[in-house]
Amino acid sequence: MARVKVKRRGVKIPPGYLLLILTVVSVLLMIMTFTTDIVPTIFNGIAGYTFMPFKKGLSGISVYANQRADDFKQIRDVISENKALKEQIDELTEQNDMLVENRFELIELRGLLDLDSEYEEYEKIGARVTGKDPGNWYSVFIIDKGEEDGIKEGMNVLAGSGLVGLVTKTGPNWAQVRSIIDDQSNVSARMLNTSDNLIVYGNLEAMKEGTIEFGQLSDSDDEVAVGDKIVTSNISDRYLPGIAIGYINTIEKDPNNLTKSGTLTPVVDFEHIDVVLVITQMKEENSLE
Repeated sequence: MARVKVKRRGVKIPPGYLLLILTVVSVLLMIMTFTTDIVPTIFNGIAGYTFMPFKKGLSGISVYANQRADDFKQIRDVISENKALKEQIDELTEQNDMLVENRFELIELRGLLDLDSEYEEYEKIGARVTGKDPGNWYSVFIIDKGEEDGIKEGMNVLAGSGLVGLVTKTGPNWAQVRSIIDDQSNVSARMLNTSDNLIVYGNLEAMKEGTIEFGQLSDSDDEVAVGDKIVTSNISDRYLPGIAIGYINTIEKDPNNLTKSGTLTPVVDFEHIDVVLVITQMKEENSLE
């Protein structure tokens, strides 16, 4: 059976009528625009719904961008201020370190001046320590004065409140000092209050307790007590007489019942020596005068 094709045709408006309708609508809109607020209100409403959200969005983005820009500027300012403060702190720290160093150096120099005054009968040269043997103690160390400055082997060395040791080696502009606490050292000494003679022995092991040893002190009727002062003896062949060595810390009678021995606390801090005085007068020269 054959199919019947039905063609649907739309309503066609003649061009002349369409132009007429558009003209009439335009005229009516113009009249309404000039005579009433309806058309502007409609368009404003359409614009409000269409463009205001977009405008608000742009405004929000602008405000956010401005806030972030202010935040970044503040961060840069803070970083810059922190850097400036750090530089200022570093500068002040350096100045403070210099002041502390100068203060300690002044204290050391005042100590040397007092020591120089105490032993004013001897000519001396000041020197600074430039090196030492390994370990905590200044048992053997180097000073920055030598033969060119008149330093000789056997010269006595002072620091703190008294005797440090002897010059044992010399070079053109340096010298080696072996202190009285070194295991190889011994000093002929005497009790200041009784004039009894004794020997002071270097002992680095004993220095762990802050002391060194003495012995061969005569067990006489003279009373010797803890705290008594010990100085270099007149009979020493290397050390000038009357230089402070230390104070008795412990004392006991030896098994032979003839002598006493014990420990003494040195008058020099052998853990911290920065500057010294070298007595340029030798024991032999002093004996000839």
